[in-house]
Amino acid sequence: MTTPPAPVWSRTILHVDLDAFFAAVEQRDRPELRGKPVIVGGGGPNDRGVVSTASYEARAFGVRSAMPLREAGRRCPHGIFLPVDGAKYLAASKDVLAVLRRFTPAVEPISIDEAFLDVTGSRILFGSGEDIGRRIKEEVKSSVDLTISVGVATTKLVAKIASDLRKPDGLVVVQPGDEATFLAPLEIRRLWGVGEKSATALREYGVRTIGDLAALPDDLLIRRFGKHGASLAQRARGLDDDPVSDRDAAKSIGHEHTFDVDTSDREQIERTLLAMSEGVAGRLRDSGTKATTITVKIRDTTFRTITRQRTLPDATDMTEPIYRTALDLARPEVRGLQIRLLGVTASGLGEREQLSLFAAEDPRRRKVTEAADAVRHRFGERAITRARLVGARLPAPFERDPMTPVDPRALDAADPQPDPGADRGDDEIDEIEPID
Repeated sequence: MTTPPAPVWSRTILHVDLDAFFAAVEQRDRPELRGKPVIVGGGGPNDRGVVSTASYEARAFGVRSAMPLREAGRRCPHGIFLPVDGAKYLAASKDVLAVLRRFTPAVEPISIDEAFLDVTGSRILFGSGEDIGRRIKEEVKSSVDLTISVGVATTKLVAKIASDLRKPDGLVVVQPGDEATFLAPLEIRRLWGVGEKSATALREYGVRTIGDLAALPDDLLIRRFGKHGASLAQRARGLDDDPVSDRDAAKSIGHEHTFDVDTSDREQIERTLLAMSEGVAGRLRDSGTKATTITVKIRDTTFRTITRQRTLPDATDMTEPIYRTALDLARPEVRGLQIRLLGVTASGLGEREQLSLFAAEDPRRRKVTEAADAVRHRFGERAITRARLVGARLPAPFERDPMTPVDPRALDAADPQPDPGADRGDDEIDEIEPID
């Protein structure tokens, strides 16, 4: 039975989420992998990395995203481990976005495998939100041969939660006016903005479900969580007027590398920072943006994580200033430590046309850089590289990290260690911890 059209005054928002995306693409392209436990994220169970995505067959063994590969190997000894193929997943993501844009121009990608759509203005052409969601599922399956889960609601918040409830291949519709009732029985960690620290604090007030949170007085939440408390109360009641927009979708561009063996070797650390800076700069140029802020992330053998950040005097999309800044930030922090992981991120993104009044860019250097970019685009990331990186046994820049737009609410500010027992049914960590 077709759902009646929503009232003209209500918005119709869809959240679409590709199911076990990386693993599904591998199973699509290699039929012999269908029905088997596929674990994407490294070459094998002895690698030092983490799981990017696991197929549903692997999840039956307890394998989850962000789990160390070695733990995944212990839980699923017959799992098929594959490295991340960023270019292939990015191509599939673009194919899916092309399908979504057949229904509305208001598409907001928030990661490589999920997006919001505002189809309010599309209802007259395609029917109700449920009708549109069903058609999108059918067309993604027929055109791209992937399954997608869809949530339909009047807000981004509720649509996002709805899409997660019946994965894989789900379709959940929340009718206008039913938002608070729909959210009430759900576990509190499903709500945007509630991470482990917030959930622990809320349990002190007897909060176990979103409905419990909605029943708390606003002033209590504000006293305990500050401004974040007021937004928590609104979300718990299903209130969210955030529009669907693709403006400023990409908030940052970054890359991380986990060493096979913890290292304190200065040359290895510096070459790794150079390789990541090269990849960050390349993706900035590909996206037509420049960055004003550089952040380095350092994790030592005890899993202690340090982040350091610096604002540049001039926006850039070139390797050299990014690398020099990353090196200056990292050098004093890595002395005497065994380093497990390094990361370089560029943020404060703006259009490439932004020019400095005080520094002139060397046009010859840019011409050389753009020529190298053209070679990589045609023949692959490894077709041309810096002499210092030859034989360094590092991944080609972003070979394992395709560029995706990032919703700031999907960033994990607290950088927690993964919970191997968690099963949220999705491929991303969607909470951000408030500062308590």
